[in-house]
Amino acid sequence: MKDFEEVVVYVGKASSLRDRVSSYFLPSTDLGSRKQLMLDVVEGFDVIEATAEWEALLTEARLIKDLRPRFNVLLMDDKTYPYLAVTMRDDFPGVFITRDPADPQFRGARIFGPFTSSRDIREAVDVMQRIFRFRTCHLDIQESDPANRHFRPCLLHAIEQCTAPCADGISKEDYRADIDRMLRFMNSKRSLLIKDLKEQMEAASVSQLYERAAALRDQLHAIERLSDRAQTENEARAWQPEVTIFATDPSSALRSLQRTLGLEEPIRCMEAIDIAHLGGTETVGSKVCFLDGRPFKDQYRRYRIRTSTNDDYASMREVVSRRYADAGSGRERFPDVILIDGGQGQLTAALEALADGQEQPPVVIGLAKREELIWVQDRGAPIRLGRHNPGLRLCQAIRDEAHRFAQSYHHLLRDKRLLEE
Repeated sequence: MKDFEEVVVYVGKASSLRDRVSSYFLPSTDLGSRKQLMLDVVEGFDVIEATAEWEALLTEARLIKDLRPRFNVLLMDDKTYPYLAVTMRDDFPGVFITRDPADPQFRGARIFGPFTSSRDIREAVDVMQRIFRFRTCHLDIQESDPANRHFRPCLLHAIEQCTAPCADGISKEDYRADIDRMLRFMNSKRSLLIKDLKEQMEAASVSQLYERAAALRDQLHAIERLSDRAQTENEARAWQPEVTIFATDPSSALRSLQRTLGLEEPIRCMEAIDIAHLGGTETVGSKVCFLDGRPFKDQYRRYRIRTSTNDDYASMREVVSRRYADAGSGRERFPDVILIDGGQGQLTAALEALADGQEQPPVVIGLAKREELIWVQDRGAPIRLGRHNPGLRLCQAIRDEAHRFAQSYHHLLRDKRLLEE
């Protein structure tokens, strides 16, 4: 809508512009104190046709941010809608959520969106990743790279949400086929996709490619069960169902911790390390893993200290060095957050152990007991959060789980020694 000087005063969208525009000028229309004044200055209209609702949404958002019309209220800030980008120029395309699709890293990518809800698109990607097992990491993966054979894939491969192209877990052709099916799924061609999956599954079975046939079968079953999943989306998805759920809403806790730490990428994998001993005897270390805010026991590890058994700092350096040797040399990905049980001293010891690696972790934090302060690398002062803060409660949960796991191993070794004596 423009005034008599051809200045844009309002931008809007509708599936039927005729109905929408005419509704502004009905005698019974009440636009509120702000927009009612608009009717006195509107002199004409310009129309831009869009081929789909998402394109209209994008066009509206862009015009409002560029023109800043005086009668628009929403979308006047610098925030943008989230988009889904599939990096088709890569050997193994990644799937990413971004608010800046013009970023050079997404040049040549297939862009979907914008989406009005960041939470909804993340949940959608989570569902699709369980079906098509694409990567969401930012690794530069080349098909012919010999280092792939020695790379240790991340936990998404362990829970069957990624086919691990980083470790030669899938060929370029098969991975591309999975991405193509995901793109067709995004375009709502579900019935054709199901038919195609059945044909490919039968062909793989006839050719005695049984592993590929099984993967296609799993994709087919997952797509057919999508309606059932939607009805049970609020169910707890613990990787270890027998473990107590520590956070009421793990997703909320992870988002809270992400904001506290100022991280750009969402937190999925957290690991915590603790040391246990009694007067320097039977000194052990533990590493526990939480995935999507829940314990993942397959990745729990315990360590018997080989060096100084009565020095907590030296023991922490040893455990951190042993656990992250492969990640520091580039043969494995670091977790999104490493949590050290202890305050500034224990955190410093852990950082010393990591300092010589050619790769560094995204963030390392320490959680001190009693005060419950979060110490963060490269920050001089700790972070103090309210005791009901969901991010803090998640950190306390993983810290306490690391402590429990370390103590159980220490008691096991101590009891064994006493029995032998």
